[in-house]
Amino acid sequence: MNDPGRIHARFRLEHPGFALDVDLDLPGRGVTALFGPSGSGKTTLLRCVAGLVRAKGGHLEVNGQVWQDGGLFLPAHRRPLGYVFQEASLFAHLSVRGNLAYGMKRARPAASQALLEHIVDLLGIGQLLDRRPGTLSGGERQRVAIARALAVQPQLLLMDEPLAAMDLARKVDILPYLERLRDELDIPVLYVSHTPDEVARLADHIVALEAGRALAAGPIADVLARLDLPIRLGEDVGVVLEAVVEERDRTWHLARVAFPGGVLWVRDDGHEVGRRVRVRILARDVSLALERAAGSSILNILPAVVREIANEEHPGQALVRLDLGGASLLARLTRRSAHVLALVPGSEVYAQIKAVALVG
Repeated sequence: MNDPGRIHARFRLEHPGFALDVDLDLPGRGVTALFGPSGSGKTTLLRCVAGLVRAKGGHLEVNGQVWQDGGLFLPAHRRPLGYVFQEASLFAHLSVRGNLAYGMKRARPAASQALLEHIVDLLGIGQLLDRRPGTLSGGERQRVAIARALAVQPQLLLMDEPLAAMDLARKVDILPYLERLRDELDIPVLYVSHTPDEVARLADHIVALEAGRALAAGPIADVLARLDLPIRLGEDVGVVLEAVVEERDRTWHLARVAFPGGVLWVRDDGHEVGRRVRVRILARDVSLALERAAGSSILNILPAVVREIANEEHPGQALVRLDLGGASLLARLTRRSAHVLALVPGSEVYAQIKAVALVG
């Protein structure tokens, strides 16, 4: 059944030592991160979507168009998609302009000059057009590779760990361009990564993979707030919240950001008032109290309601999911503390947030 605005992907593969078995319903716009450890099936899933691997009996429908189902299987070259790999894989004998022209030749319908100029502007590569790939930095080459993939006018963009080959400085340089693509592109992006900061900063939706199966899938704020299957982005569980900069306190170098359910003070990183940002709050940085503390060094103390309590991996700890008036927050505390505070679903508490990271 056609369902414009969604991606339906069902694949099952079995190989010695590895299996992929997924049935996913994904949004038809924004960035969906395929997240998990090495060997979890991220790249295999991406290759199935691209048509580079054929899963017998698989099904793939992208925004109302069926690419695979039963006896139907569109080969990779007939699928209107762009693919960005870890390495840029540009044509060394062509200039940047020539590489983009190659992408435009594959576009159906033909890409317009206006579209190309928009892509060049989004990725900030206008000054690179007459240069050869060998003269570009790693970050510049990858931006050109993304531009070439977009010049095809894809209905789906696949990105397989596009920043994996870069050092931290180059990643910092290119991430703002990826954010611009996320905010301005009207096509879905499947983004493979095992790097927590990239996922927290870029993803709207997340599929957590392990051993070829999807452990969880959904909007990133919802998935990260689950207690039945806590997803760790890196060293700890935590949530990612969408917020807007409301005020900058230049005296103390702080910024006030508002989100559904309250406001937070964070370190001022120079974002202008009105800018949409993301904040990440780890469960280990949240403590709970029954009354608002006075004379505390903690700037962010918000009223909350306990919604759920679950045991942590260690028998002495618990995870608490809180409702901040529409936004979810996680807190880690000892089971003894939960007992002393008599916490149950519905308890009204104050969440004391010791650290907030601005991730983009």
